Amino acid sequence: MRSTPAQTTPDGEHHGASAPDGEHPPLPGGEWAIGPDGMPVREAARLVLLDAAGRALLVRGHDAHDVERTWWFTVGGGIEPGEDPVAAAVRELHEETGLRLAVADLAGPVATRSAVFDFFARSVRQREVFFVAHLDREVPQEELVRHGWTDVERAFMDELAWWSADDLADVAIEVFPRALPDLVRWLAPGWDGTLRDLGHEGEGTA
Repeated sequence: MRSTPAQTTPDGEHHGASAPDGEHPPLPGGEWAIGPDGMPVREAARLVLLDAAGRALLVRGHDAHDVERTWWFTVGGGIEPGEDPVAAAVRELHEETGLRLAVADLAGPVATRSAVFDFFARSVRQREVFFVAHLDREVPQEELVRHGWTDVERAFMDELAWWSADDLADVAIEVFPRALPDLVRWLAPGWDGTLRDLGHEGEGTA
């Protein structure tokens, strides 16, 4: 594998500089497998959580090697072995925000995406499925807690905030997936039952 500068992942997870072959640190979590091409791969579940005003709850992260580079991304993470994707989205929501929903509160999947990025000093592939949930209220900031953040998440995740589609379209920093403003605008009135393929995104490039 070529050596590259430290970068950030397309869904907001922390990048480290790529290491030469044979010098890779172990990847955290038990959800990674080695694909046919030798690249680690995992399945991930993500959630577009919308409040009564049609705003999406997002996480802001930063590049540990370039703190000036920050981005917004959806709640979510790897699906654990034997775990249902929608259950993974519910679990990740609670771990990352403190909010609790039931599996029945989520709809979808509404979208899929694949991404290749550097994670823990090696290139990895992530296949993502997105769900949506609508709240009937606006959640005050003090209800959003970070007690469930892992050490890895605390190393690059900075804050939680609610974003409208229009504000996301005008934000100066990156958002992941890149179609997020359109995704929020599409889902805010209610999901129409279709599945969108967001395609492939690689290594956080614009």
